[in-house]
Amino acid sequence: RSLDSVSRALGGYGELIDAKSKDAYALALAQHTPASMLASVLMENQQIIKTPIVRNGRLATVGYAPDVWKRWE
Repeated sequence: RSLDSVSRALGGYGELIDAKSKDAYALALAQHTPASMLASVLMENQQIIKTPIVRNGRLATVGYAPDVWKRWE
């Protein structure tokens, strides 16, 4: 699953959560979900995932990160 590889590149599913999300219910649900179940919650509530997700091989970023992207080959 693509979300798994992005999560590994970022250091965990928690790094995908947008704390500024307007969906307070889904955000609270994700923040109180055990790490082992977080992937399922994020797939069901994609509106709380930070965007954009940009991948370069095994590397990935979430959110606007042009300085990081410039360093990628």
